[in-house]
Amino acid sequence: MREIVLDTETTGFEPAEGDRIVEIGAVELLNHMPTGRTYHQYINPERSMPQAAFEVHGLGDDFLRDKPKFAEIARDFVEFIGDARLVIHNAAFDMKFLNAELGWVNFPKIPMERALDTLAIARKRFPGSPASLDALCRRFGIDNSSRTLHGALLDSEILAEVYLELIGGRQPDFALDVAQGRAGGDAAGDWRPRPRPVPLPSRLTEEEAAAHSEFIGRLGDGALWSKFG
Repeated sequence: MREIVLDTETTGFEPAEGDRIVEIGAVELLNHMPTGRTYHQYINPERSMPQAAFEVHGLGDDFLRDKPKFAEIARDFVEFIGDARLVIHNAAFDMKFLNAELGWVNFPKIPMERALDTLAIARKRFPGSPASLDALCRRFGIDNSSRTLHGALLDSEILAEVYLELIGGRQPDFALDVAQGRAGGDAAGDWRPRPRPVPLPSRLTEEEAAAHSEFIGRLGDGALWSKFG
């Protein structure tokens, strides 16, 4: 199963009011394990950066001026994510921006059902507790000391670790679906233990076996152990 853990940085909160994406970062997971493949792109928003947004991610007008526009990177981005499930913290926010940008350059929008919201998972697992990315790092003991400012690639790498903890650790299904080579169905429900090709040798010594037999003999014919002889 291929998943893309994704994060964006923007100029504000509402694409309908002219806000744009300025950075995309993404990490590829295969069967809940990072593959090492990532996607990272700074984007020229074609507008000035509000001070409030600059204070969050530190991406200013001078830095972004020579970066490609979204129209120039849209195809590479869409090809990277493919048809994978998208793992996003507060998915509604990022999906709103991604689909606005894709729509402006006449690319198909991404169905919302493809997004898995780790914020919603965290709130369900820990009701009433803080569910920000920083709070979840503290809960799971994940080092985020390098996160002084928001950055899309760093945040997606951290989120990948948080996500794996939220679903029960790496390979929560023990990769049984891969081991069994199944085409469909529930791996946990389909899997059955198989006999060993070569039985393990007994670790019982001859003296221990003789002592055990003598002990069972003293228990009489009705002893439970005699049924397993």
